[in-house]
Amino acid sequence: MLSRPVSWFLLAFGVWSWFVWITFVKNLWKDSSGLAFDDAGDPTGYFWIHLLLAITSFLLGSAIGLIGIRGLRASRRN
Repeated sequence: MLSRPVSWFLLAFGVWSWFVWITFVKNLWKDSSGLAFDDAGDPTGYFWIHLLLAITSFLLGSAIGLIGIRGLRASRRN
């Protein structure tokens, strides 16, 4: 069983992950520097790699947050 402080930390990490990576993808989508989209408006390799990184990090953060929630629920029962 996880301790309450560890469970809260994991939950906070999951929430932070949602905030950071959703913000990152919004900013990536609006990129006008030429890195994410070429002159024709098509996504570049930079866009796809960073989108994959964001999705992976978002999913891992969500799983970590879920572990934190389960730890908090388990600590309430005991």
